[in-house]
This record gives sequence, structure tokens and C-alpha cells, in this order.
Amino acid sequence: MAAELLLKVRELSISFGGIMAVNDFSCDLYEGELAGLIGPNGAGKTTVFNMLSGVYTPTTGNIHLTTRDKTVREIEGFAPARLAKLGIARTFQNIRLFGSLSVEDNVRIALHNRRRINPLDALFRLPRYYRDEERMKHRTLELLSLFKIEGKKETFARNLPYGEQRKLEIVRALALDPVLLLLDEPAAGMNPQETADLMKLIAFIRKEFKLTILLIEHDMNLVMGICERLIVLDYGKVIASGTPADIRRNKAVIKAYLGDEAVKND
Repeated sequence: MAAELLLKVRELSISFGGIMAVNDFSCDLYEGELAGLIGPNGAGKTTVFNMLSGVYTPTTGNIHLTTRDKTVREIEGFAPARLAKLGIARTFQNIRLFGSLSVEDNVRIALHNRRRINPLDALFRLPRYYRDEERMKHRTLELLSLFKIEGKKETFARNLPYGEQRKLEIVRALALDPVLLLLDEPAAGMNPQETADLMKLIAFIRKEFKLTILLIEHDMNLVMGICERLIVLDYGKVIASGTPADIRRNKAVIKAYLGDEAVKND
């Protein structure tokens, strides 16, 4: 059975001070797909993520998301918190953890998006409040255990090794129970071994959580190794889209981004 369309983006554009940062960006993402968004520095990749996640409101264009209940919603211009509730979660190129809070608390904060209580339950500490607290604690430890960092649940996030900080940021995004996970340069700052471990982790996340994943990444070994499809941006415009093999051989992509080494190493 063919996968269902999860995200439909059409002619998305945004300009800053008269400069067109992204111009007529369109793409389709299907349920369970693992796709990559690549291109040179300044091509507009993170700007696309910022529009998809509500950080920026596009100047023109449309974004349609199929939510958890299979309702198709037009979401351009929605605030990040509203999009998180609808099922879009993301990480950032620069890690954005609460450094002075514990690993456990970083995840519990994200879980508040899925709480099942009302203000009166919390104010009067009614039984439903305690049941919900226990559910959140259980889910937090379940996620940390799944990613093998439950032993550091009381550690301040800022004291984790860099690779584990990246992992915690992904765990926190997954706590939102998303249908679409946006990963902005997850391998940034990682050494080769950490990058190899990250490739396995992303593949595991996709299988375990049955997620659609779109990632931005400059590490071509990672991108070519795990993505089924790549979208290439240059100067804010899509110049190619296809399988990793197709992209390696695309002359426009080689000229703009990959270079001749892509052909020599193929």
C-alpha cells in the first residue's frame, strides 16, 4: 500500500529587507519517509525549517499537514507551540537545552504538551493530577532508557558530553509525540564515530517511532547513507530532488554544492 502524504508544501517564499531568502520552495513528504534537505551555506535550508516549524511566517505559499487524527490542516503562520501540538517537532543547529536543569526535567518539560489535567486538578492536587504526574515520570524514564541515558537523569544537561546533549535534544523532541521530526544539522560538531552512531540512532528512531523525518545536514556520508530522497537548495531555490544516487550525478548539484569529488567517489 502506498504511503500517505503527510506534508504538502507549495511555493513557499520569504524575504528579509527585500532579499529573497527562500523562493517558491515546494515539496511533498510521505508518512514514514526519511528525507534530507541539503545545499551550500546560506542556501535557505534553516529558513525553510523555520517556516515549517512556525518560527517564521512565509511571505507567500501554503503548508498542509496531515495531523494525528488524519485531518489535513493548512498551517503556514501557526505559532511553534501550536504546531508542536499538531505534531511537528524539531531540533536546532545550535543545541537549545535547559543547561541548568536535569536531563529528566528537560524531557518532562516537553511532555507538558501532552498533559491530561486541567488547572483545577493541579491547584487542588486532585487524584488525576498525581496519576498524570506518574504517567509523565514513567514516559520520561521510558524515553531516556530507550536512548540509554537514563543513568544520567539527574545530571545537569550542560554537563553531558556533546554527543549526549545532541541525543537529549532529540529525545526532548520525541517527547512531543510528533508525526514529523525536523533535524537541523544533527551531526554538527561530531567526530566520525559520533556521526556513525548518530546514523544508527536516526534509523532506530524512524523504525521505533514510525516517524517521518526531514533533516538538514552537511555530512554527505550521513545524508547519502540514510536518506531515501534528497532535496537540494541553492540561493533559496530547489535545484534538484531525487534519490541519493540521482543527486550524486546531477550536474547542477555538482556545480553548486557537491563538487567533482562526488563523481570520483561514487
